[in-house]
Amino acid sequence: MYILPFLTASFQHSYMKYLYKYPQKKFPYEDLRDENARRSRLDREYQILDTGAFDDNRYWDIFIETAKEDDDEEELLFRVIAYNRGPEPAPLHIIPHVWFRNTWSWGYEDQSHKPSIEKVAPLTAKSYHKKLGERYVRFSPSPAAGSNQEDVLPKMLFTENETNNELLWKSENDQPYVKDAFHRYIVNNERDAINPENKGTKFAAWYAFNEGEGIPPGECAVVRFRLSRKNQTFVDEEELDDTIEQRIGEADDFYYHISPLPMSDDLRNIQRQAFAGMMWTKQYYHFVWDQWANGDPAMIPPPPGRKHVRNQQWKHLYMDDILSMPDSWEYPFFAAWDTAFHCIPLAMIDPEFAKKQLDLLAREWYMHPNGQLAAYEWNFGDVNPPVHAWATFRVFKIERKMYGRQDLDFLERVFQKLLLNFTWWVNRKDSEGKNVFEGGFLGLDNIGLFNRSEPLPTGGVLEQADIASKFFEHFILISDAMTFKSGGQETSLWNEEDGSLVGLIPLYGVLTLEPELINQFPSFKRRLEWFIENKQDVAERNIASMKRRGKGERLLLALVSKDRLEKILKRMLDETEFLSEHGIRSMSKYHGEHPYSMTVNGQEFRVNYVPGDSDSALFGGNSNWRGPVWLCVNFLLVESLLRFYMFYGDKFQVECPTGSGEYMHLGQVAEEIQHRLQHLFARNDEGRRAVHDNSDLLDFDEHWKDYMWFHEFFDGDTGRGLGASHQCGWTGLIAKIIHDTGRSRPRDSRRPSVRRSSTSRSIGNRSDFESAFGDTTGAESVVDDEEKDRGVDDHVSHFVESQLERVRSRLSMGAYEDEFETQADRKPNGH
Repeated sequence: MYILPFLTASFQHSYMKYLYKYPQKKFPYEDLRDENARRSRLDREYQILDTGAFDDNRYWDIFIETAKEDDDEEELLFRVIAYNRGPEPAPLHIIPHVWFRNTWSWGYEDQSHKPSIEKVAPLTAKSYHKKLGERYVRFSPSPAAGSNQEDVLPKMLFTENETNNELLWKSENDQPYVKDAFHRYIVNNERDAINPENKGTKFAAWYAFNEGEGIPPGECAVVRFRLSRKNQTFVDEEELDDTIEQRIGEADDFYYHISPLPMSDDLRNIQRQAFAGMMWTKQYYHFVWDQWANGDPAMIPPPPGRKHVRNQQWKHLYMDDILSMPDSWEYPFFAAWDTAFHCIPLAMIDPEFAKKQLDLLAREWYMHPNGQLAAYEWNFGDVNPPVHAWATFRVFKIERKMYGRQDLDFLERVFQKLLLNFTWWVNRKDSEGKNVFEGGFLGLDNIGLFNRSEPLPTGGVLEQADIASKFFEHFILISDAMTFKSGGQETSLWNEEDGSLVGLIPLYGVLTLEPELINQFPSFKRRLEWFIENKQDVAERNIASMKRRGKGERLLLALVSKDRLEKILKRMLDETEFLSEHGIRSMSKYHGEHPYSMTVNGQEFRVNYVPGDSDSALFGGNSNWRGPVWLCVNFLLVESLLRFYMFYGDKFQVECPTGSGEYMHLGQVAEEIQHRLQHLFARNDEGRRAVHDNSDLLDFDEHWKDYMWFHEFFDGDTGRGLGASHQCGWTGLIAKIIHDTGRSRPRDSRRPSVRRSSTSRSIGNRSDFESAFGDTTGAESVVDDEEKDRGVDDHVSHFVESQLERVRSRLSMGAYEDEFETQADRKPNGH
């Protein structure tokens, strides 16, 4: 089985669709295992496309759709359409399942409450659960395919969702019908494997399309069924198809109004699938520390040592929620700092769910009593980058901008919890009170010489600058700890030669203070003025401008001065160092020929530029921060540049790329980086996508070219997709990037452009902020006409119109300012 992209999903889950690419040949398990075992870390991973499993198009495209009825969201409709893409007829088996999660065998529940599924009609099974009540799953005959003139009827199969102890542990089963029964019945022809009484806790409907030679090439098999509270006599196929088509139209309308401005069809498709991935990777997550450590009453107890391994300090954990996963296929668990980034695109389409994710991780049954946020299941106590506060405020502002709602209760609730988290950082990670946090995992895996989760071979502690949302004075003191030297007594964290992403992270610590905000809070204004007056030396060193106002009379809080900003950007925008064709690399390319090394106790530790998969075993070797492009950190860099632009305006310009002779203000630099990130996925003039690594199949085949993989990270030289291939999590940030800049018109031909659609828009070049949107008449008329018909929500209509108004009127980067500037509630309280 080979999973391909999630194609679409509405935010209410009223319509969802995904695709299997299913080989007709034997799945090459042994080949994949043996060949990858033979290869070293320096070789590319051997993947299923390399095995020949899809040669000659001998595979099935299986589209799986679900939809909800108009008047009852618990009435669920399903349609499976399987196309034979091969050159010859082939048999196929489609086997929808219904089962109950086995909780009755744990020993917590009365056995009389055990759920059940039983056959009640030739094509209907009834399920019962004490909380869900009765449901009916009802199947329709499948239309005849090929030479077969008769409809295909499913065989109803029943068993228990119980482990086959006899097979696994050589111990006796509690009853004769166990969870692997369907495989044994269909594949092994064990006719006594299923329950002849047609009941159990696990059920399947077996459609066998194997009459004659099977389904002819180019033709399809269709299976329809529904899950309902109503016991109807048959599935109305026409009504089911009509409902699905209606849901498709509603989903199309919804996503159109998320990004209403003209953009290429290619970009709109990429964005749509990125959003779909975010919705499909929601997953139920269950972890209760007490049950994990002590075992279940009716089961064999776990080893006593389990209570004393990692996570032993997290005894309060009780996780029982739907969570956003980095990848519901390869990484089906939450990761706290991943979640923060997930919530940005999620806030665009489902702000309530995004807020709930951030709220949950800060609640008392997740957060440690000492204030630490749980990291992830293999070690909840690891330290992740402190991005939770940033994500909370961004989600708040995205919802305000796109839906016209200000959820101040959410903001206050999470803020109160983050006060505890801030205290934990100060007390736990700043052991010497120097306002600089010390070592820990912090998410960048193998970026440094040493494993930051373990004691240093040199002894001592590893001091590092992780930029969190700090209170004003603490922000200044952190900045001073990083930048100030006095009489040779202080150790600066600034390293002008740093060629890793760590050297760029100080750019994240930037915020503009709006004058109207300061004036609405007189107490804070007095403290600010006192600090400037009485701590003048510290303020002058570390606040980019307290007396000189920037654009819009703003003040700027930043960890980098204007001089240092220019120095950092000179290297960051150098294509021989950080700037690649597809975004900012996680390590300077300079270190490819000039590795950084240190010898400790006779052992050499070395870091060099590695653009592809990791050549190091650090953190398992399954990710690499020594060269590839990662969307999450690029996203933060872009936002930081936009905030700097809000202060410095159009006059402060830097050479981009370094050495090109072309100068841009920082808003244009931010957009240039975003366009390069889009080129990871978007087609170039030759019709290729960088992420596909010059694969003719993926780039040009009609059944592959429009389906996207959202990889975990990307080759720093070529843009080739790396790591988990379905990492819809933080790579889903591309949806927000496309929303912000995908509509830009090219200014020149220096950068390759994406194939244009009928809108004559391309993302290939940065826009000219002074003239890019001179004519939007066509876009305006399209939106005006269609909105009359669609009757969209007032808030969404207002958002669409405001977007068009910004495009008509903006002369600069004003379209971003309402999303980034710090605004006050209109009811100041004087504090």
